[in-house]
Amino acid sequence: MIRLTHKKLIITLSSIFLVLALIVGGCWIYVSDYYEADDAAIEAFLPHGQTGREDKDGNLVFAPDGATKGLIFYPGGKVEYTAYIPLMQACAQQGILCVLIEMPFNLAVLNVDAAAGIPEKYPQIENWYIGGHSLGGSMAAAYVADHEGQFDGLILLGAYSTADLSDTDFEVLSIYGSEDKVMNRGKYNKNKSNLPQSYTELIIQGGCHAYFGMYGPQDGDGTPTFSNEEQIQVTADKIAALANS
Repeated sequence: MIRLTHKKLIITLSSIFLVLALIVGGCWIYVSDYYEADDAAIEAFLPHGQTGREDKDGNLVFAPDGATKGLIFYPGGKVEYTAYIPLMQACAQQGILCVLIEMPFNLAVLNVDAAAGIPEKYPQIENWYIGGHSLGGSMAAAYVADHEGQFDGLILLGAYSTADLSDTDFEVLSIYGSEDKVMNRGKYNKNKSNLPQSYTELIIQGGCHAYFGMYGPQDGDGTPTFSNEEQIQVTADKIAALANS
């Protein structure tokens, strides 16, 4: 009986370890499969190869002289954060200090509080905005809902807010492409009620989900008729208009 019980214990423990190994292996495969930044396209887009400076947390900071407006940006899920350098640079060229967040395993859901402490590092900034693309936008909305006093507005790119901001006075800008086939339109429309009534919506005709960054085509996305560079510039112009209004 003792030997039989010992054998059963070994079988049980082996089964548990096998299940754990499969779970860990599956998670590793999932987080290792992500969209890499298109470095060649980014280099061609940027003036003089400007890529921002890296802070001690690994985030990229784009700091134009005399900036009084600031934007903290959460990248899309499973997208390398450097894919958004062109958008940040385009916003910085319009006088906005931008902080592009590096997320663990390229997933903003793993560090929703990544913006914590950033505004305090830049006392010269009078108005702060937070935003993000896709999953990053939703996580930015979740963060700002708990930190209303620190921000003036929220930028949603191909994203929606599941946090209720309807009673706030935030300036909210929501942008998505007409050919975006990745964002769930049903959930987007359902969650519009979470935004303040005065929110601004822009649908970029011919734009797609992936073109807020530069990381190539995204699985399941629509076929854009608007160029990547144009979508980024239009987005930056709209963000600047909101911040400088």
